[in-house]
Amino acid sequence: MGGAVSAGEDNDELIDNLKEAQYIRSDLVEQAFRAIDRADYYLEEFRDSAYKDLAWRHGNIHLSAPCIYSEVMEALDLQPGLSFLNLGSGTGYLSTMVGLILGPFGVNHGVELHQDVIEYAYQKLEFFIKTSDSFDRFEFCEPCFVMGNCLEIAPESGQYDRVYCGAGVQQEQEDYMKNLLKVEGILVLPLEEKLTKITRTGYNSWETKNIIAVSFAPLVLPKHRDNSKPKAVPLPTMFEVRTLQDLARISIRLTLKKTVAGPGPLPRRRLAHNGEQLRRAQHCGSTLLSNRYVFMSRLIPGPMDDNNRSDTEEEEEEGNCRILGEPEEEEEQEEEGEESREGGALLHEAPVNLLRERILGLPLPEPLKMYMLHYREK
Repeated sequence: MGGAVSAGEDNDELIDNLKEAQYIRSDLVEQAFRAIDRADYYLEEFRDSAYKDLAWRHGNIHLSAPCIYSEVMEALDLQPGLSFLNLGSGTGYLSTMVGLILGPFGVNHGVELHQDVIEYAYQKLEFFIKTSDSFDRFEFCEPCFVMGNCLEIAPESGQYDRVYCGAGVQQEQEDYMKNLLKVEGILVLPLEEKLTKITRTGYNSWETKNIIAVSFAPLVLPKHRDNSKPKAVPLPTMFEVRTLQDLARISIRLTLKKTVAGPGPLPRRRLAHNGEQLRRAQHCGSTLLSNRYVFMSRLIPGPMDDNNRSDTEEEEEEGNCRILGEPEEEEEQEEEGEESREGGALLHEAPVNLLRERILGLPLPEPLKMYMLHYREK
């Protein structure tokens, strides 16, 4: 399923196309999509296909088409602090985007049938945490994946605010899926060739809405030997007691974010004088604007000089895209043709991560600053 949207040359252009086609309709969903490069979840030899609006499968590894994930994210109506269950969590791409919205006090669980896919998902999750320039932009709800058949979840498992199933569900399996939901919860699933949103309005009442026609591989039915007892799939603990240290770190980071920048506008493309879209350099990643600044970070900085800036940072900034001016300044520059060029390419000012700069400027020991930057050695 897919192909409704024209291919992009990078992740941002793919998101632009999804917005234009009205698959992405909310700012929150757009931010999550821009924060994670879809190509990072492809095997290296298949990355050239990442920005096409098509599903991709290689062995047990599978990604749905971008237009499908867009509709799913919009239908889930995600909010910070909710609990989410992903049935058939696959590469973890969707779960990671959801985690950016759920925030540090949400719950983010996934059930996956194949052990090799779970290992692949954890590799991609670790890569995102350690290398993504978007990681400092959000307080992240890290997904936890367990292996098993999602039709065999232990009966004593808790119910969730949001549930998504990434495989085709038949009518006789619908009630089982509904029972995974809390009252006022939302279930999104491919039900008999239609992507369907089911809202639990009461203990025994539901509202159902068909979204779009889809084609998904059906759920794999459990296989048991004769007279053998089914092995229930235990889900992770719904809520764990957080350490005071962890809660303090989250609280301080959130406070610092409020003081350095507001939510700011979403990124928008500028047109060059020849009418072609100015595309971001690939090394700038899928970053988000906040006020006049692009959030870029390296989780482990080099040695700090008196200005809390390392030689490595200065070298990186010389090669990275630079911050854009205020909208009025941009219009004046475009009218007067004042964009500076070097070798025919447009130059932009260097990006600044305000939260990171504020933390590095605090009169604290370096190990504590690193902890505040949320680096975790795994």
